[in-house]
Amino acid sequence: MDLSYTPAQQAFRAEVRDWLEANVPAQPLEHFDATREGFEAHRDWERTLKSGDWGMVTWPKEYGGRGLDLIEWLIFEEEYYRAGAPGRVNQNGIFLLGPTLIEFGTPEQKQRFLPPMASGEEIWAQAWSEPQAGSDLAGVRATATRDGDDYVLNGHKIWSSRAVFADWAFGLFREPGTERHKGMSLIFFPLDAPGVTVNAIRKINGHVGFAEIFLEDVRVPAFNRLGDEGQGWHICMATAGFERGLMLRSPARYQVAAAALAGLWQERKADADPLLEADVVRAYMNADAYALSIYQTASRLMAGAKIGPEASTNKIFWSELDIHLHQTALSILGPDAELVVEPGQHDWLDDYIFALAGPIYAGSNEIQRNIIAERMLGLPR
Repeated sequence: MDLSYTPAQQAFRAEVRDWLEANVPAQPLEHFDATREGFEAHRDWERTLKSGDWGMVTWPKEYGGRGLDLIEWLIFEEEYYRAGAPGRVNQNGIFLLGPTLIEFGTPEQKQRFLPPMASGEEIWAQAWSEPQAGSDLAGVRATATRDGDDYVLNGHKIWSSRAVFADWAFGLFREPGTERHKGMSLIFFPLDAPGVTVNAIRKINGHVGFAEIFLEDVRVPAFNRLGDEGQGWHICMATAGFERGLMLRSPARYQVAAAALAGLWQERKADADPLLEADVVRAYMNADAYALSIYQTASRLMAGAKIGPEASTNKIFWSELDIHLHQTALSILGPDAELVVEPGQHDWLDDYIFALAGPIYAGSNEIQRNIIAERMLGLPR
């Protein structure tokens, strides 16, 4: 693997850096899960990104992107996190559904859904999990009954990120009477459609980051089905590959956090346990190791490969890296970790609490280890 950047890539990095320095808000935005106002402020930021054609740089130009490759996307992400730019409120759309739409959607679907996704005009929620189907996604019970040119959706979804304020959701539904991996389809539905009820689920910090969704005879056109009827499991596994193995957690997120951890150590080491220095070094090395792994994955995809079960190894690595990194920060801070921080300052405690969810969302790490054992190592079930 060639670890050097070409002159064109270096020029691209400079272009990204200059634009972000000129456009990133001077003051941090209110969190997009905190209030409707915070959510809409982030939507406005997505519009600002689109004004510079930065909404999703890897997408074709006709769908709101720049037509760039995955290495350039990684460069963009490094500069984005370096600049401290706002979180991407439409990450479910641009990082998960968008790449899946590009792979499986019809030209008409791509033209309808991708440009407003890239511009932030339509924000998406993921509606996969159900009360009895989380990491075991094949256990979903929500149904899609074909009625002429429409589907009629019924069921109960839960833990749907961004669904409280979002515009659309992409959900997994099954044909009545089918079981497990057969008979499922991925279908889009507007969250303000008749028959849709969205109930907020408040997190411990008061933010409404999740919601449960009830669907009662919700009618949507068959145009909103992605891929062939009954192809839902195959399509969702492709989406999960993007989620676990590449786009949901870019390496720049952890490299910036690791650099901040190193800075925290330099500030506090006189009063901290000297043995923690080894943990700081480990976190820094792990963040770089993850970045190298993702660069390798991106290079393979650009050469025509597909994301396979090895995405599970990435998912385990970044989620456990995140916890260790933030545990180390809290150990350095000691009791000071519980002090309220000023807006714009690094909130290590809040980030640690979020990191604890990493081994659960995007498929629990226990399930990922089963996937590795069965599909990569060929071990018996």
